[in-house]
Amino acid sequence: MDDRRTFNTPIREPWNAPIHNCLKAIDNHMALYLATKNIWHLEKAAELRKYVRELKTWIHAEEERKS
Repeated sequence: MDDRRTFNTPIREPWNAPIHNCLKAIDNHMALYLATKNIWHLEKAAELRKYVRELKTWIHAEEERKS
């Protein structure tokens, strides 16, 4: 595990890699948007941000429910 990631739970563990990959995809879409000004990339980055926010909210709710 990355030294910056010092907190983990059994609920959170399986989602760490997918969240990381979504964040990389957001970065890729933003880089392409800045390079091409293709609005599609900006829209996809926004959709992925929304998904990650919703997923993290769900994770927090599950952790609270199971504690």
